Amino acid sequence: MALGNAKTLTKLIVVTLGMFGFGFALVPFYYKICEVTGINSGAEQSLAKNTQVDESRLVTLEFDANTNEALPWRFKPMQRSLKVHPGQLVQVEYEVSNISDHPIVGQAVPSYGPARAAGFFKKIECFCFTPQTLAAGESRRMPVMFVLDPDMDRDVHTVTLSYTFFDLEAKKQASDGRKTVPNG
Repeated sequence: MALGNAKTLTKLIVVTLGMFGFGFALVPFYYKICEVTGINSGAEQSLAKNTQVDESRLVTLEFDANTNEALPWRFKPMQRSLKVHPGQLVQVEYEVSNISDHPIVGQAVPSYGPARAAGFFKKIECFCFTPQTLAAGESRRMPVMFVLDPDMDRDVHTVTLSYTFFDLEAKKQASDGRKTVPNG
């Protein structure tokens, strides 16, 4: 009977080692199948494209900040210009201060020069995505994180990113005041 147990034990060890080897081989096998069939390649290619830096050229970025006349805020970029390679991840900051004696909700609207550069300016994080509420006397630094697409026209050497903050309450009141009330 001891001989039968030894054969069974040997078979179990071989099967166990085979199962371990098969499980270990599944990971590279899975990646090879995905590569051949194209599964998940879209996301990886998109990520790879977004991280490609074109070191063969530099683009000068200029930063501008404005408020409409109804908004009692001071607003400025922390740096006026910067040279970057297209494809390079960039973060800059703007500073805004509410110089009034009451809280105000503002919304920033971006513009680009030249206008054709707008489609190549890929923002990852921006204070312009949401309205900003500043308490009376509050100051805040707000980041903008972006990438200039390396496919941007090679003849564009300077891009200006300009923001204008608008008072959302004043804008709402102005649009409400334009509504006509029928005489009845």
